[in-house]
Amino acid sequence: LLCFFSSRSSAKLIAPLGCLVSRQKHTLPDLPYDYAALEPHINAEIMQLHHSKHHATYVNNLNVAEEKYKEALAKGDVTTQVSLQPALKFNGGGHINHTIFWTNLSPNGGGEPKGELMEAIKRDFGSFANFKEKLTAVSVGVQGSGWGWLGYNKEQGRLQIAACANQDPLQGTTGLIPLLGIDVWEHAYYLQYKNVRPDYLKAIWNVINWENVSSRYATCKK
Repeated sequence: LLCFFSSRSSAKLIAPLGCLVSRQKHTLPDLPYDYAALEPHINAEIMQLHHSKHHATYVNNLNVAEEKYKEALAKGDVTTQVSLQPALKFNGGGHINHTIFWTNLSPNGGGEPKGELMEAIKRDFGSFANFKEKLTAVSVGVQGSGWGWLGYNKEQGRLQIAACANQDPLQGTTGLIPLLGIDVWEHAYYLQYKNVRPDYLKAIWNVINWENVSSRYATCKK
């Protein structure tokens, strides 16, 4: 948040506190479709738990961590500020990642992208089939919990595939702008696919919202 100061000394003291107090809390975004809309590829029970429980927990814990950070900042307590960084990264990343993930999926998804995104995929990966195979392999290969990502490297002007552990946010940890994220935490698939992650990854391509991914690509190129 930007804080503006007047020339009066009292305002210099009040403005920073006012900016901190006025910060709005993070909220759980609504899904753009019903919990059952992605069936049979991702069932309603998974979607309900994933959204209303797991994502909601990241949002709540992020708000708690930010409140504690605000207090530590006001006190000049650097030790506490440092100790809160893991919670901010984990819960903040969880909120960022899932907010992207829900829009990356659609009951009308699947198939292949079109236009500039498709041309970029062919340019950077040889073919759509090649890209799909590589992102699937990277996602399957995540050890434990994490994400597979298609990101945009703004400096190099090209698409890149990356994996992030836990809830590490793509842009905050690699610099790549997130276009498409595949959640490979067990809570994203275990109730339906058990421990067979490759089956989940095979199914998720049927609900990828390429319009959303293409829109993200067009935006980050501006």
